[in-house]
Amino acid sequence: MSKPTFDLAAFQHHIATTYGAKDAQRGTAGTFMYFMEEVGELAEALREPQKHDLKGEFADCLAWLVSLAHLAEVDLAAATAAKYPGLCLRCGQTPCACESKP
Repeated sequence: MSKPTFDLAAFQHHIATTYGAKDAQRGTAGTFMYFMEEVGELAEALREPQKHDLKGEFADCLAWLVSLAHLAEVDLAAATAAKYPGLCLRCGQTPCACESKP
C-alpha cells in the first residue's frame, strides 16, 4: 500500500480528524507547548542531522502547527495562499529579487 500525499488543506483535515478531539481536550496552550517541544527537536536535528530523523522532525512540527491552526479555526491553506500569493510581497517578483540582508 502506498503512503498518501497531502496538500496543506487535506493534511489539516487529516490531522483534525485523527487528533482533533485530543487536541481540543489538551487545549491551545497545551498543544502549543507540544509544538514548541517539536521545534526544539527540529533545532537539534538541524544541528546534527546524522543523529536524528530530520524529515520526521519537520513532519512533527508541521503536524503540531496544523493542529494549532485547527484549534484556532484557521484554514491554514487559505491563510497561506492569501499571505504568500506566489510572488515576493516586497519586490513583486518570483524568485525574489530583493537585496539580501546579512
